[in-house]
Amino acid sequence: MAKGYVIGVDYGTDSVRSIIVEAASGEEVASSVFYYPRWRDGLYCNPVKNQFRQHPKDYIEGLEATIKQCLQEAGASVRSQIKGIAVDTTGSTPVAVDKRGTPLALTPEFENNPNAMFVLWKDHTSTKEAAEINAHAEKFDVNYLQFVGGIYSSEWFWAKLLHVLREDEAVRRACYSWVEHCDWIPYLLTGGNDVHTLKRGVCSAGHKALWSADFNGLPPDEFFSSLDPLLKGYTARLFKETYTSDKPAGKLSKEWAERLGLSTEVIIGVGAFDCHMGAVGGQIEPYHLSKVMGTSTCDMMVVPVKDMERKLVRGICGQVNGSIIPGMIGLEAGQSAFGDTYAWFKNLLAWPIEQLLKSSALITPDIADKLKGELLDKIIPELTRQAAALPLDEHNELAIDWLNGRRTPDANQLLKGAVTGLSLGTDAPRLFKAWVEATCFGAKAIVDRFNTEGVPVKGLIGLGGVARKSPYIMQVMADVMNMPIRIHKSEQTCAAGAAMFAATATGIYPSVEDAMNAMGQGFDAEYIPNAAASAVYAKRYKQYMETGEKLGV
Repeated sequence: MAKGYVIGVDYGTDSVRSIIVEAASGEEVASSVFYYPRWRDGLYCNPVKNQFRQHPKDYIEGLEATIKQCLQEAGASVRSQIKGIAVDTTGSTPVAVDKRGTPLALTPEFENNPNAMFVLWKDHTSTKEAAEINAHAEKFDVNYLQFVGGIYSSEWFWAKLLHVLREDEAVRRACYSWVEHCDWIPYLLTGGNDVHTLKRGVCSAGHKALWSADFNGLPPDEFFSSLDPLLKGYTARLFKETYTSDKPAGKLSKEWAERLGLSTEVIIGVGAFDCHMGAVGGQIEPYHLSKVMGTSTCDMMVVPVKDMERKLVRGICGQVNGSIIPGMIGLEAGQSAFGDTYAWFKNLLAWPIEQLLKSSALITPDIADKLKGELLDKIIPELTRQAAALPLDEHNELAIDWLNGRRTPDANQLLKGAVTGLSLGTDAPRLFKAWVEATCFGAKAIVDRFNTEGVPVKGLIGLGGVARKSPYIMQVMADVMNMPIRIHKSEQTCAAGAAMFAATATGIYPSVEDAMNAMGQGFDAEYIPNAAASAVYAKRYKQYMETGEKLGV
């Protein structure tokens, strides 16, 4: 039987979560969450400009705090048996670093400069650069965008690098290389001090940075330097080799071993994106679309290599050998806003409550804060209850879910959301219902693209907070898709997936599949489509697609 314990670390948009898992059973023995204080306070962000930056100190403080708390909760006997740590993060979330691989924001000169911080996945300040990359790629005989769906996104590695280099001369002078968050955390834990020794994961490299074995690495320097001379020489400062996440990045450094109270024999795995490890934590199966549903969605699929020969799926976020399960092609799609859509609507409705409580002379600030918290927590549950009770009609209000642009199919971050069919009878529950349906229609557009490109979706797996917390949204999803959707039992599939990769990197299990089968927690819910509702949604989905076309796409 597998021996020992492993730690899975999951960096989300708002917080980092660490868990300790028994490798033999996958049982979670401790967990801890840390909310980024600088992010919580809105520092370094400007939503009006679609600028979202995160300070590396938030990541470092959260890493130390959550692992220490987990170890304290688990006890000394577990601490002594920790074998490995693996990490997943949001992405593409890169940062400018110096030759030692230190993020510039960790140096005094740049500690408050947003351009020296991690450029979060949802940052869309580089739409211009992404458009230039797409136009530039058409000039070359080799299609360097072929493995990322044929369209480069402003959410990704090269567009963000070019934007930062253009925008900030001081950062441009100090920047030596550009590193994804999921690659930097293992480098930090292993005590790296030369960026050329940093092990880059195939997950981030293949899906966001245009790396491919077919190109013998990254596209040539000429591709980038002819786009903009500012990029000249960057390929030599980046990487040629990549690694799957079942491999070790190294061992825990002496500094971090002392900080955490662990052995320097602890293995650190190669990092990957949250949705990719989450798909493993959710026990992904070939041709089953694993939908990690949080602030955005990431839709993951694995397909045997032989089945993908001479197949290129248009308009998705890439197909990369080994990016999810080593030895299989990992395919990624997703929506730029999912839970964020509901959060936006909640904040819209909450605005008058917050303002009136703030300005009221009748209650103290403490009571105002308490009332605000209680009222805001009730908005989504009450909207859900009332929306679920509304009759379904093909002529109801219709929304387009591109509030943060469109990730897939066919990335276009300049697109905006819309609502049609409004009347004086439209109220908040009806609008909430329209947004729920819109996010589910956006999900169906992804499934349709896979199907039409010859990669059939044979099943749906729901993962993440929205999947577990909202039966209403999941039933609408099943009805819109006209397919059952299974919900994974684990509430922390990304962290659980990271733990499975840690167990593989340490050699406890010989393969990711073995770790997944032994440590997976199974499924505890399934939503079956309602035939009558699916028939109505088929008509409304057609309206959704037609409305999207009218918006100019």
